[in-house]
Amino acid sequence: MKNGKLLFKPVAAAMALACATIAQASSLPEIDHVLIVSVDGMHSQDLSRCIANNTCPNIAALAAHGVNYTAAFTPGLSDSVPGLAALLTGGSPKSTGLFYDDVYDRTLFPGTDTTCSTTPGVEVFLQELVGVDFLNPLNSPTAAPGALLHLDGGGSFNPQEIPRMKTATGDCVPVYPHNFIKTNTVFEVVKQNLRGAHTAWSDKHAWGTEWLNGPSGLGVDDMARTEINSIDPACAGTDYTVSCSNNTATDPSYLHTEKFDNIHLQNVLNEINGKDSTGTNKAPVPTIFGTNFQTLSVAQKALNSQGGGYVDAAFTPNVNVAAAITYIDNAIGAMAEALKERGLSGSTLFVLSAKHGQSPADYSKLKKIGDTVSSTLANAGIATNIASMQDAITGNNIQFGSVTTDDVAFVWLPDQSQRAAAVAALKANSSCPAVDPVSKKIVAGQTNPGICADADGYVLDLSIDQRFGNPAAGRTPDIMVQPNAGVIYSTSGKKDAEHGGFAATDSNVALLVSHPALSQGTVTTRVKTTQVAPTAIRALGLDPALLEAVQIEGTRVLPALF
Repeated sequence: MKNGKLLFKPVAAAMALACATIAQASSLPEIDHVLIVSVDGMHSQDLSRCIANNTCPNIAALAAHGVNYTAAFTPGLSDSVPGLAALLTGGSPKSTGLFYDDVYDRTLFPGTDTTCSTTPGVEVFLQELVGVDFLNPLNSPTAAPGALLHLDGGGSFNPQEIPRMKTATGDCVPVYPHNFIKTNTVFEVVKQNLRGAHTAWSDKHAWGTEWLNGPSGLGVDDMARTEINSIDPACAGTDYTVSCSNNTATDPSYLHTEKFDNIHLQNVLNEINGKDSTGTNKAPVPTIFGTNFQTLSVAQKALNSQGGGYVDAAFTPNVNVAAAITYIDNAIGAMAEALKERGLSGSTLFVLSAKHGQSPADYSKLKKIGDTVSSTLANAGIATNIASMQDAITGNNIQFGSVTTDDVAFVWLPDQSQRAAAVAALKANSSCPAVDPVSKKIVAGQTNPGICADADGYVLDLSIDQRFGNPAAGRTPDIMVQPNAGVIYSTSGKKDAEHGGFAATDSNVALLVSHPALSQGTVTTRVKTTQVAPTAIRALGLDPALLEAVQIEGTRVLPALF
């Protein structure tokens, strides 16, 4: 025990071998703080390219004393929720139980069923709907939910969107996001094992991200309540993901998102300077803290014709993405400078990564085909949900399954005995529909258009391939569909990219670990973003095995650091 820290045992020989992937091995000194920043959407190629081209000088300065992991991948699913869970638990959905921000659980009851008397099965949300702003004020099937009028999501949970479970004693109790996650988090480990530790985090959902507290509900001392989908009072009727002028051609959406991200930047600067995230109260500099930025993700999703995404398959940024990277670089530079001014650079490990990338980067591959997964199953006579049996107040599916789609699709079937037939129907209709070369949407008149999974795409029966656990347990989807690269199950006229699945451009993300004591280096061997969490715990002098997901999945610390 040293300064209240549990000293960790030497790394295994396999880790020492991995260190050989850089020219000169480095070793971290004792660390008192870990700062983790997720730049959502940042590919490994974005990071390496901007450093090489000197378009991110502040990040390059961190890289001069850091290790760049060019083959860093998310643990498969690349939605914001499993992506963040990977960074902060050390685990994939198989251990954390977090698949997406819109999942289905066959064992839980809707929040409006306060006696748990209906048949179990409900959608569970980990996003903007969880805040009280979205409450149906009349608790009536004919009344509309509330508008998202407050940055803090209304100041509390929306009880209608908090599912319920029946306990062994027959009580019907709420399942808050921190009850929903199945493993602990880095915040809990630090709070429970380092005397006097202080933790903080800022993210894009005010209440849906509460799962970061972990099962104890107490992991994060200072959780900033910021909701990106709330209405900006200075831009009536628009949230922070869309253009303030509602004209993305002249006022790109990412500029409005910068305003939201500036809140997160200021939160972190306040915390570095010995205050809480609001800047109004004194607080210790957090032992482990961080935030995420959305500006780059919004710029990547924007229409290619209006400056969004990339110019070519080599990740040459279009104008919006180039500007977003400049913004991110300046924000990172402000954090690094604040650490330096407070004399904290030498005691702080700085981790830059991403919850997910964005697909496609190559605009020529884009196909916006809509939800052909659900239509394929419907044409085969296989139900995916029954609208008449939805919760009349919240609109959530009750008992009868669900489908979630982005550039991946997950299917929870109402009747799990139809799983084999559903898989067969999807595989039989795996061809790509014809797409208009300009709109990128399906050409009209096609009968039963395919799911476009006939090249590098595939259909998984998750009762056989149990990489995410067993569907029989209640939460794991029955089927996953990964379409061909470039396909998104959307017909949106406002975005040309998405994320969520196993596509290479979803999964291969930025990962840079920086500290003044580190030599500049590059690790080209494959690592996972799940390795960030045990690395942070070890840097603070604790045993990574204190993380439950690390024990379950055998997650190792990142190579070339210790």
